[in-house]
Amino acid sequence: MSGNILIVHGGGPTAVMNSSLYGVVKAAKDLNDGKKIFAARNGTGGFLKEDFIDLTDVSENELELLLQTPGTSIGTSRDPLERPEYEKMVEVLLKNGIEYVFFNGGNGTMDTCGKLYDICREKDLAIQVMGIPKTMDNDLAITDHSPGFASAARYIAQSVKEVCFDVRSLPIHVVVIETSGRNAGWITAASALADPTGKYAPDLIYLPEVAFDEATFLADIKELLKTKSGIVVVASEGLTDKEGKPIVKPIFKTDRATYFGDVSSHLANLIIKELGYKARGEKPGLLGRASIALQSPVDRDEAIEAGRVAFEAAMAGESGKMVAFKRVEGEKYAIETFLVDIKEVMMHERKLPDNYINESKNGVTQDFIDWCQPLIGEEIPEMISFN
Repeated sequence: MSGNILIVHGGGPTAVMNSSLYGVVKAAKDLNDGKKIFAARNGTGGFLKEDFIDLTDVSENELELLLQTPGTSIGTSRDPLERPEYEKMVEVLLKNGIEYVFFNGGNGTMDTCGKLYDICREKDLAIQVMGIPKTMDNDLAITDHSPGFASAARYIAQSVKEVCFDVRSLPIHVVVIETSGRNAGWITAASALADPTGKYAPDLIYLPEVAFDEATFLADIKELLKTKSGIVVVASEGLTDKEGKPIVKPIFKTDRATYFGDVSSHLANLIIKELGYKARGEKPGLLGRASIALQSPVDRDEAIEAGRVAFEAAMAGESGKMVAFKRVEGEKYAIETFLVDIKEVMMHERKLPDNYINESKNGVTQDFIDWCQPLIGEEIPEMISFN
């Protein structure tokens, strides 16, 4: 084998997915040992079709542009895979002299990474398979956090703060902002970082980890309306009732993903109907994961590091592992990378722990804010109101 390299992206893009791509490619080019650097065009589909993008001779200028480009410059996918597809992947790797495979993605992608690793070991092949974490939802197990989350967190914190100022300027309605995150409320919770004082932060936060109760929600709004006329609510797209059923009928389902209906509009309409008060729903959607303007520099740098560490680990003979982060104790924020067995990550969903959720179940604790604040980079810009 010639020891060529293949990079595969999987799942939803983020504002720093290309930064991890940069980390792998830059490390490989710096090594300069004649290996070909391939990327699968549009994820596993391109992998199976041998549709590769050759990045071996990509210029330094093009590499640098990856750091300010959202999404993924090689394409991604959510292809369903079974044993025959993994057998085909092995054939493709052998045919193209590929000895190092890097999967950059979330839960489903790490599952793919682990299964390909298993079949390579089963066949006693000297193919190194490594996972690079990526998920804006922050729901990968073991790692303190995942690249992609911090930028989404910064986006929602900044955007919610701006909406809070807008609502304070014309306080005539309840605004419900819907956030991404099917089962884990990390992005929803990050809206609390809008303002450390709490003055220009959301009044209520509803997380998917807490069973949603319509009567309690309406009571929360009604109580707030006694003292203020403009209210900002942040709610997860994945809210479910006590029986685990989505509060809005899903519009589409796949094997592992549920595409929920419009939660923000549903809750706004509920307020209008039951309380007779003006309300509106807002839904940033893909804007929240595609914003380079609000990309966290911490997120970008850690995404690069995750790619670089994965490459160096594979070159040192590691396989069947994912790069993870842990915090270094001390007053100043710092992280260390370590490798975790892919089996500990595959399809294990990490949700918001209880100590990050307030007693009323409609907000977050200071513990969460302290944990999340360093990730988004410099503080959200100060604003002022004379009213």
